[in-house]
Amino acid sequence: MLPAARARAIFAVLATLLFAASATATALRFTSMAAMSGTPMPGGWTLSAVWLPLCGRTWLQTAASFVSMWATMTPAMMLPALAPMLWRERATLTIRSGWLIILSVVAYFSMWLFAGMLLFPVGAALAFVAIRVPSIARAAPLSAGLVVMASGVLQCTSWKVRRLQSCHPVRDCHVAPPDHALQALRTGMRFAVQCASCCGNWMAILLATGVMNREATLIVSAAIAIERIAASRGPLAPVPRITGAASIVAGFMLIAYLI
Repeated sequence: MLPAARARAIFAVLATLLFAASATATALRFTSMAAMSGTPMPGGWTLSAVWLPLCGRTWLQTAASFVSMWATMTPAMMLPALAPMLWRERATLTIRSGWLIILSVVAYFSMWLFAGMLLFPVGAALAFVAIRVPSIARAAPLSAGLVVMASGVLQCTSWKVRRLQSCHPVRDCHVAPPDHALQALRTGMRFAVQCASCCGNWMAILLATGVMNREATLIVSAAIAIERIAASRGPLAPVPRITGAASIVAGFMLIAYLI
């Protein structure tokens, strides 16, 4: 067993370094993407360069750029969900269990990386169609507003509350603490799947409003962090409904602005 103070310090340093590295890399991505002009679209919006092979890039290079961007931003967005799970394991932290927890973290973020790989062809296909069909391009801003509203409605349901309650505790991800590498990997993967189903509505908002939109990324990250922190501190029923109501109002404002 590691001394409690030393285990706490190691955990805090590693989590802080990971968050700082992810946040810094994401900020640099925003800066580089801001220098690349998007494609003006019918309906008064701009298609991000993240979805299409612009500036002489190939589809493979574009896909690799998106996946790497996704990989750098997810740690900063998801650490508020992952860190409390890991902190619950501090009482049993040993050198061996510490390595197993690292394996769980690797599996967790590998699942999010895989999700990014699946999302890119979908987003690229939609962008490809929007460029060639003006009527679909003109409907994109309205669709984004509807996605924001629908995500807010889902946020207000009891289903979302149950997802938050089951997603937070590590004990719900497996029957017993991981005692070997395979079980540690399964634990991280299962928690990632539960986490994705829990915050999928927020990620839908991020994708609908622009995955490289700085304001949308900050708002979505804050919303995920707030509800996860609330889940770790006791009754959370009002929190999802408050954030859901804010999302509904934001979606309504987006639609009203278009009208």
